[in-house]
Amino acid sequence: METPEVHIDVSGNMETPPQDVKSGFNLSTFSNFSTRIPSLWELLRISRQNIRPWSEFLQTSNFKTVANVSRLTNRIIRNLAYFQSNYLFVFLGLIVYCLLTSPLILIVLGATFYACYKIKQNSTPVAFFSKQLNTSQQCLAVGVASVPLLYLAGAGAVMFWVLGASFFVISLHAAFYNIDAIVTEDTESFLTETV
Repeated sequence: METPEVHIDVSGNMETPPQDVKSGFNLSTFSNFSTRIPSLWELLRISRQNIRPWSEFLQTSNFKTVANVSRLTNRIIRNLAYFQSNYLFVFLGLIVYCLLTSPLILIVLGATFYACYKIKQNSTPVAFFSKQLNTSQQCLAVGVASVPLLYLAGAGAVMFWVLGASFFVISLHAAFYNIDAIVTEDTESFLTETV
């Protein structure tokens, strides 16, 4: 038995696909990246929904020392995961405290926000060195101009104080709060939840 001969036409022109150049700045990926970042208000809304009861957070009978370092690191990690929204609001509370006790910073921030509000309200472009600035660029210029004033008002020291105090308070709470008293291994599904 003879098999019939089959002819397949494989002639033609092949083109190689274009190569992606990884060097350089690609603006399209940056714009896609910015759409995935939640806004500040969205982040606060999500954190407010996930906040644990403050009576549970401040329960003094649950503060205990730990026996060894490995249990301490485990406790800190579990507390940071369980009370992350509470810790965020502790940080924001310290920021508000610092702003209320620093009137010069409040004045500079108030003037900056008021200037940006007026710029957005008028929404007229301004010529600056023969270049037209839209409202967003004008607000950015006001923000940049307020940085030296904030520095003179002591915002750098306040920022470092808030970061240091937040780290200290959150670390103390996470290290000494006995999470095992309120969360058992059966109810520890908060670590597997996706936010």
